[in-house]
Amino acid sequence: MAPVSRVFELKPFRWPRLWVGLWCVAIMAVIVLSLVNLSGLPPVPEGGDKVEHFIAYALLSTSAMQLFATRRGCVVAALMLVALGIVVEFAQGSLTATRMADAQDALANALGVLAGFATRLTPFSRLLLAIDARLPARA
Repeated sequence: MAPVSRVFELKPFRWPRLWVGLWCVAIMAVIVLSLVNLSGLPPVPEGGDKVEHFIAYALLSTSAMQLFATRRGCVVAALMLVALGIVVEFAQGSLTATRMADAQDALANALGVLAGFATRLTPFSRLLLAIDARLPARA
């Protein structure tokens, strides 16, 4: 079994902490937005929340594909995001009074992760490296 540092080896970024930090902030934002009371917002059309779940987890997964250098790291990150989506659904049902657990939301999360994972197979998977290369060098 490979050490954790090898599994989660990052692509050769000049600013790795920035990109990992932004990914972690995005994960935390999804968790918080999944658990807070959003009843004051306008209603979402029927099924619209599934689209929101899909997009959120597709973006998290796409970001992971941008970050991690190895296939194993990408697979593990994707599996962890699927697990996160399931855990958040359970948390909505048990920790909040205004949200409820929904298996279809968890499925939308998982499908979003799968869509994001698929970007690993495209040239788009190197976009963040190109952006990173254009940033000013460290002082």
